[in-house]
Amino acid sequence: MGIQVLIVEDEAKIASLMESYLRTEGYEVLTAGDGIDAVRLYSRSKPEIVILDWMMPNLNGLDTCRKLRQLGSPGIIMVTAKSEESDKIVGLEMGADDYLTKPFSLRELGARIRSLLRRMNPGGNDDAASVLRRGELVIREDGLQAFVGDREAHLTPTEFKLLHLLASKPGRVYSRMQLLRHAFADEFIVDERIVDSHISKLRRKLENAGQPYDYIQTVYGFGYRFGAEHEN
Repeated sequence: MGIQVLIVEDEAKIASLMESYLRTEGYEVLTAGDGIDAVRLYSRSKPEIVILDWMMPNLNGLDTCRKLRQLGSPGIIMVTAKSEESDKIVGLEMGADDYLTKPFSLRELGARIRSLLRRMNPGGNDDAASVLRRGELVIREDGLQAFVGDREAHLTPTEFKLLHLLASKPGRVYSRMQLLRHAFADEFIVDERIVDSHISKLRRKLENAGQPYDYIQTVYGFGYRFGAEHEN
């Protein structure tokens, strides 16, 4: 079975164009006309990627994104006519991993999906090299998973990308811009403040999973680092 993509779009013509293109690219495609249907389809099929329109009837894209994040960790690309940077930040803070502004080309959509899939599966194998161990924290590249002891912290692809980078080099300080460029596609750079939002959520999820201390440390006025004392 190939990569499955869920298109959530209430304009039938746009949904049909995206579906036809993605099928020719080799993806398995599901379609939903509103957020309620999207949540139902995701619960049943757990697609890897969700293309999510912002403005929809019954349940808007932001609320749908929030519900999908409660159900799993798909890669979510928000699609909308809203082009203001503040709107993009709101979408990302709600859990989206990328953002496309209408109108966009189908080739751009395909490129964003491929980029997001690479971020979601940086290791691509299931051997010891794909596992990072930092104290009680275990990070699995192959499954896009992080565990504190035996409890999983259910991370979004963006949160996982940030954690993996920081934990790969304990003690090294990364600026917000470095983290932003690593976590998002090169062509999609937004306000550096969005990093703070993702780090805050990442810390909270690790804490809820039972972390005994704060692995991620703030370097005030610059960025973040993974505590060197947790290297082993």
